[in-house]
Amino acid sequence: MAYRVCRPTADRWDAFVRAHPDAHALQLSAWAIHQARFGWQALRLAVAGESDELLAGAQLLMRRLPFGIGVRAYAPAAPLFSEDERANALLWQAIRRCGASFVKFEPCNWYRPRPDLPERLIRAGLRCSPETVQIPRTIVVDLSGTEEELLRRMNQSTRYKCRLGPKKEIAVRLGDEADALRFGALMQLTAQRDGFYARPPEYYQSAYRAFAPSGEVALLIASYKGQDLAGAMIFRCGENAYYFYGASSDAERNRMPTYILQWEAMRWAKAQGALRYDLWGIPDADVQTLEAEFEKRDDGLWGVYKFKRGFGGEVRRSVGAWDLPINRLIYTAYRWYIQRMKKK
Repeated sequence: MAYRVCRPTADRWDAFVRAHPDAHALQLSAWAIHQARFGWQALRLAVAGESDELLAGAQLLMRRLPFGIGVRAYAPAAPLFSEDERANALLWQAIRRCGASFVKFEPCNWYRPRPDLPERLIRAGLRCSPETVQIPRTIVVDLSGTEEELLRRMNQSTRYKCRLGPKKEIAVRLGDEADALRFGALMQLTAQRDGFYARPPEYYQSAYRAFAPSGEVALLIASYKGQDLAGAMIFRCGENAYYFYGASSDAERNRMPTYILQWEAMRWAKAQGALRYDLWGIPDADVQTLEAEFEKRDDGLWGVYKFKRGFGGEVRRSVGAWDLPINRLIYTAYRWYIQRMKKK
């Protein structure tokens, strides 16, 4: 069988990503368009088979290192492997020739078991990295069954709060691009209150703008008597939906707008054909530790876990970040720089 390395068009690439068993929104061309507004350049590499179908691939985001010493590349939720190991080997060869000094991968194994993945990455010359970009542990909600079945899988308190919309006079609407900028401003306020880092408001508007043409994003906004209280930006790719960003004000919190929003987000995802809903990010601890500690802690993502645990999902962990050093001298210098910055 003949293979060839290609750089597929955005439409062709997106069709491949959506159909892949490890499909993820972070590998769609829309994510690259969004990141291009903030200094990253995308490179899509794929291996095509005899009938010109795409078999394996990776979308890399590339950026120059400080002082112009080289180029770093980042591949979230990649590579997308083939069942054909010859195609995978050709993909690794192409990645090594991509012009980057090193590539950081964060393969997606949140949605299906892949016990062979670490060994596969080691064989390809990658090394496990403690510096992750995406939060490795999450909660994934199964969206199968009826809405009533989905509600029954939640714990009693969360289920009750999700059903409070009419009683609490909370209205949920789909926002637009202008709302996305206001949502970004609300993210700033939420970050200040809850002690996490938020991007500038334009970042969230950019993400919405990139995914809106394909209909793979929804900005849900909960309001009370015309006052916006909370928002959630939900993305979709293939069978998966993702709660990437959420924000809320301090007003009317007794009306439980964030719970009502999550329920509406799951309903939207289910109506779009998603089979699972990723609540995206909890503390990186095993289930036993999470359950033992969440009532005692509110630092970092612990408060987030207390909120997310009630929706009836399953805790999952990715294999984390893996680095492929191509220019070992530059990679070693970069690692030294990162370690030095951590100590400051």
